[in-house]
Amino acid sequence: METRIAVISIIVEKKDNVEIVNKLLHETSDYIIGRMGVPYRAKNLNIISVVVDAPNDTISALTGKLGMVDGITVKTVYSKA
Repeated sequence: METRIAVISIIVEKKDNVEIVNKLLHETSDYIIGRMGVPYRAKNLNIISVVVDAPNDTISALTGKLGMVDGITVKTVYSKA
């Protein structure tokens, strides 16, 4: 199965929904290479960067589910490699 490397950027504006984000990330934890979370207290939000090596369908499904969560913004950048 062919995989792609991508960085998924997640901005959490509603902290009540961070449990949903963590649950979705846990479901795809086999594909996660690394994760970094940064609280931005001045703006009352959190920024999460997740690096994955996964099939394109898995990445799309994850970002689609994350994007449907209220108060969550998601963007994905794919490697050319």
